[in-house]
Amino acid sequence: QVQLVESGGGLVQAGGSLRLSCAASMSTFSIYVFDWYRQVSGKQREFVATIWGDSSTSYADSVKGRFTISRDNAKNTMYLQMNSLKPEDTAVYYCRARYQYDNFWGQGTQVTVSS
Repeated sequence: QVQLVESGGGLVQAGGSLRLSCAASMSTFSIYVFDWYRQVSGKQREFVATIWGDSSTSYADSVKGRFTISRDNAKNTMYLQMNSLKPEDTAVYYCRARYQYDNFWGQGTQVTVSS
């Protein structure tokens, strides 16, 4: 069974930075597409960023220029570097791994940005 484990969340002041990690257990890590999503209680989960197997990336407009998604295939880990954080970035952040019919989610990590 594939497991995705997020870490790195916490409390930070507005303008600060955090780096989230998503450690994955699959042996074929490099072929998977990885996403970050976030969800505020009572609202729909929203897309944050994607990184493909060739390391090309895509971002939501709300985080473009502030967040950077990356991956380290040797460590089976995907990252989200979050800079210039805003209170509206407060949410539970989830990583997702997908490939063909496979679709896996982590348990989430809380990010809270104080004003």
